Parts: sequence; C-alpha cells; structure tokens
Amino acid sequence: MMVPAALLLLAALTAVVAPRFLHRADWPDREPVVALWAWQCVVAAVLLCCALSMTLSAAAAWQAVRGHVFAPAPSAVVDAYALGVRGPWAALTAVTLACGGIWTGAMLVREIVLARARRRRRRAELLFRAPLLPGEEPGPERRLVVLEGERPDAWWLPGPSPRLVVTTAALRRLKGRQLDAVIAHEQGHARARHDWLLHCSAALAAGFPQVPVFAGFRDEMHRLVELAADDMASRRFGRLTTALALVELNEDRGVFGPTPTQAHVPERVTRLLTPPDRLPPFRRLRLTAAAALVPVVPVLVTFVPGLRALG
Repeated sequence: MMVPAALLLLAALTAVVAPRFLHRADWPDREPVVALWAWQCVVAAVLLCCALSMTLSAAAAWQAVRGHVFAPAPSAVVDAYALGVRGPWAALTAVTLACGGIWTGAMLVREIVLARARRRRRRAELLFRAPLLPGEEPGPERRLVVLEGERPDAWWLPGPSPRLVVTTAALRRLKGRQLDAVIAHEQGHARARHDWLLHCSAALAAGFPQVPVFAGFRDEMHRLVELAADDMASRRFGRLTTALALVELNEDRGVFGPTPTQAHVPERVTRLLTPPDRLPPFRRLRLTAAAALVPVVPVLVTFVPGLRALG
C-alpha cells in the first residue's frame, strides 16, 4: 500500500510546486505555446496520479479488482505491491478517488452541454441578426458573417461549421492589414482548438474550486491562448499591425483607463509593441521535453515495484 500513498503525495507535490514554478518563470509570456503544453502536462500528471492511486487502492481492497488489474502478472509482481497487507484506508481511498473521477467527468459533461447551449443561442442570434438571403442555404460554406453593429468586434464561433463574425463597426475602423491580423488571430484560436482547452480548464476549476492548480490552469489558459493567437497573427502581419488592431477593437471598452475592465488587453498590447526575445530553439525543445516527462513520473512510480520483482 505504499505505492498508492506515494502517488497521492506526488500528486499533491506536483499540484503545489509546478504552478509556482510556472508563475515565477519568465519564459511563459515569451513562449505561450510551450507554456500551454506545460500546464496541460502538469494537470495530466495530477489526474494520472489520482487515477493510478485509485486503481491500486481498489486492487488492495477487493480481490475481484486485483484479479482484473494483475491478471497477466506473475505472483512475484503482485507480492511486490504488498496488496495483501490492506489497511482500513484502501477502500476509502479508492471510493473517494472514484467519486472524484465521476465528479470530474460530470463537470466536463456539464461544461460541454452548457457550451453547446451557448453556441446554439449565439447561432440563433446570429441567424436573426444576419438572416439568409433568398435562395441561400445554410451550410459550412458560410464561414464569414458580417453583422450590423456600432461596436467594433470580431470573434470566432466554433462548432461543426465554425464561422468568423465581424461587425460593420470593425470593418469601418480597422485599416488594411489590421483586419487581416484580426482574422489571423481568430483563425489561430480555431486551428489550435483553444475552445477545448478552455472547456476542460473551466470544468476542472468548477468541479474543484479549492484546488489551486485547477484554478491556475483555468486562469492561465484564458491568458495564454490569447498570447498564442497574438503571436500567430503577428508572425504573418507584424506586431505593430496586430497591436493597432487590438487597440482599435478595445479602445471604446474602457480597457486602457486607470481602472481597466480587462487588464490583459493592455498587457497584450505592451507585449506586442515591446516583444520579448524568444527562447533559443534548444531551450524550447528542452522545456517541451521536460514538460512531457512530468506525466511519465507517476507511471514510473507505479511500475517500479513490478519491474524490480521481474529482476
């Protein structure tokens, strides 16, 4: 029963140390794509620790589960995990972690259902404000929708037939390549499927609001996906053009005043106008590889006793 306890300790340690390291590091703003990957690996490691600990605890508590988990393993491997020495906490740990897994799945399903409902409402509103022309059939080819509106805005509506929505105020205000930069920004969100990252992070934060790693995951996803999309647009149309487009879309919303309503927008503009130096390719590769190894650690902790028993 030492391995399930070690996995829970590893989960707690990862949930505490990794977010602090990512918050204090100076490279996430310089490499938002790598930072997105790192956050996903950290959360995956925490969830994997809990799942493996639940499985081993259930195997220790119930013979039927042990028979399924260790069915192809020799008896020496089973003995290496000391599952026969089961304390009163094995069943409680397994049931608690199983309930946590069910709750996580329920929160994810809830988030998907709410997202689909919001998407249906926005599509219905979009169809009301921009109805089909006579003879026009609804379909995936209607990728760009222009709305009458006094507020400059542009957004990507994900779904089976994703659409880019632009208001007429945005078309009047954005000059030349600024509109292309805005379109490239929204296309960056769609190509990277940032909506799924936002859904998963929101589900975990809603299901476990007292767990700091999940709250940090949600907050950083909202920030980092915007930085990543800004970089995608700026590589094609330049940082100055992208920054000016961002200013034109947001200057009437009070985001640049003494008490900004959206503090991340001025930070994004500043980052575009004074771009930080990108990390060298070798360091980016090293950080990516290091993040990928984080979910591997709980797997190694789980299999070490069995591998030792096999000699």
